[in-house]
Amino acid sequence: METDEVSIREQLFHNRVREAIICVLLFTCLYMVCYLVLTHFKKAAEFVTDDIEDATVNKIALWLCTFTLSVAACAVLLLPISILSNEVLLTFPHSYYMQWLNGSLIHGLWNVVFLFSNLSLVFLMPFAYFFTESEGFAGSKKGVMARVYEAVVLLILLALLVLGIVWVASALLHDNIARKSLYDLWEYYLPYLYSGISLFGVLLLLLCTPFGLSRMFSVTGSLLVKPRLLEDVEDTLSCTAFEEDSLRRKLNCKRPEGGSPSCWVKLNMEAMRKEYQTVQSRRVALEMRRKASAWQRNLGYPLAMLMLLALTVMCVLMVCFNVLELLLDDTAMPRGMEDPHLGLASFSMFGSLGAAVQVVLILYLMVSSVVGFYSSPLFCGLLPRAKDTNLTQIIANCVSLLILSSALPVFSRTLGITRFDLLGDFGRYNWLGNFYVVFLYNMLFAGLTSASLTKTVTWAVQRELIRAFGLDRLPLTVSRSTIPLKLLLASGLSKIQ
Repeated sequence: METDEVSIREQLFHNRVREAIICVLLFTCLYMVCYLVLTHFKKAAEFVTDDIEDATVNKIALWLCTFTLSVAACAVLLLPISILSNEVLLTFPHSYYMQWLNGSLIHGLWNVVFLFSNLSLVFLMPFAYFFTESEGFAGSKKGVMARVYEAVVLLILLALLVLGIVWVASALLHDNIARKSLYDLWEYYLPYLYSGISLFGVLLLLLCTPFGLSRMFSVTGSLLVKPRLLEDVEDTLSCTAFEEDSLRRKLNCKRPEGGSPSCWVKLNMEAMRKEYQTVQSRRVALEMRRKASAWQRNLGYPLAMLMLLALTVMCVLMVCFNVLELLLDDTAMPRGMEDPHLGLASFSMFGSLGAAVQVVLILYLMVSSVVGFYSSPLFCGLLPRAKDTNLTQIIANCVSLLILSSALPVFSRTLGITRFDLLGDFGRYNWLGNFYVVFLYNMLFAGLTSASLTKTVTWAVQRELIRAFGLDRLPLTVSRSTIPLKLLLASGLSKIQ
């Protein structure tokens, strides 16, 4: 008996060590990738300065931002790793080399991501911001430690303020529970606080994702070479080059000597310079279209647009099917589970193919939410620029991406994109059991996405028809309201004939 107990304890110890090693390796790889990303966008002048103290503070804040961005990347990969692990165990149920991929590892990964998300969002990122803005208390000795003391004091004051707000909110909603759990900080207030943060993240995804799904078409189109119907590329390129050369000669002409130019001349020169940049970018795009092969010019863009359209329609159909399931079956409600039971059954009715589609849709929704977030008027100012993003903007971007990514598992499960239930503390959110909240959320997502998709596709078709038939060269401004779709089609048929 003692030998069996020792062997069991040894097996449990080896399992824990193996899981820790796997998690550390995964996080280390993501940390290096995120560090390269942040160094690509950071402003180098803030880290190479004459003041060694400021440079040290900025480097520590950058390390904290890298840690937070790595946690955000782990949160994005939680559901894809879990779904793919289940399918791998179903495909190779008795493989010795796949025994390390078990439910304990996946469950531990979810718990670690939840813990680090709380740590980064509540402590590390506020500390990084206070640390970069602090200068030390008045009368204290200057140095890095003086800034640390000031940042810690500000962080403690902020934590007390936030906990007070959370207690007041819980007292208003659940009076008896708030009185009983006045000192229950770890078991009640922190999960309650993160539940509110997750609800904010899910609502932010609800607003950003439909807008991002519609923006994905224009963003992808700007990266690819668009086909042009009834357009002579060589003729258009020669006209654009002639226009660019004419504007360049006007800009390079010498001003008359004596006196400074008037305000009108300055404004005229500035407008001419902007027009020159516009024409130059148009010429570069035309040269790219001329150099592109026929397959890339005529097949790449339509295939990419069809793929985006198929993914978006598939998301909407899955959400509509989830709405019907919510009305007929209680098991469609998102809930948490203690043991994932990997390798027993597929989480998709279509098997491995359906699981692969779920992974693609989850990643597609995350990319769309990020595109919609940076395209919205409220957050477009946070868009990072290569080698020109200050540290405050980097902190704000890391916090925003962490909120979006940590809400992605709950978002995907609430919409019915996957049937993999939430593990660990992700399934303990208070609002997940409310049928009306989940049902209304699904209806709003389906409605907003359908409206955005219809608007985008309709305007894109009319815009391409206007360009194809040369109506954009008219002296008057051509808009969607001035030229109906029937007139476009009629003019196009007459031009072809």
